[in-house]
Amino acid sequence: MPWKPKTICRYPGCHELGSDRYCDKHKKNVAKEQNKSSSRIYTYQWRKVSKVYLKEHPLCINCERDGRLTPATEVDHIIPHNGDMKLFWGQTNWQSLCKKCHSKKTALEDGGFGNVSKHP
Repeated sequence: MPWKPKTICRYPGCHELGSDRYCDKHKKNVAKEQNKSSSRIYTYQWRKVSKVYLKEHPLCINCERDGRLTPATEVDHIIPHNGDMKLFWGQTNWQSLCKKCHSKKTALEDGGFGNVSKHP
């Protein structure tokens, strides 16, 4: 694998170099914050409701549009909710996607995986 140059940490006020988005010191902090904020929203109730939604909408809508029948594994928010509970729970804002399509969509919306700037 080719060598990747180190970059400046994206944590506010930090100017350390790291091999990823964050220096070693801030990687764990950022991961903890992401888990803390998402665990407040993606609760047991969400997991229950999203399972029911996937049973009712079992195919990935992106793959289906392209002529492929792929089982959906994730419920996606069409318009990112950014903590807005009305958007979060509004089923008209949900769609069934496979893991691959959901990851692509998230990367496009956030500008890459793990972007914390969009989290509250």
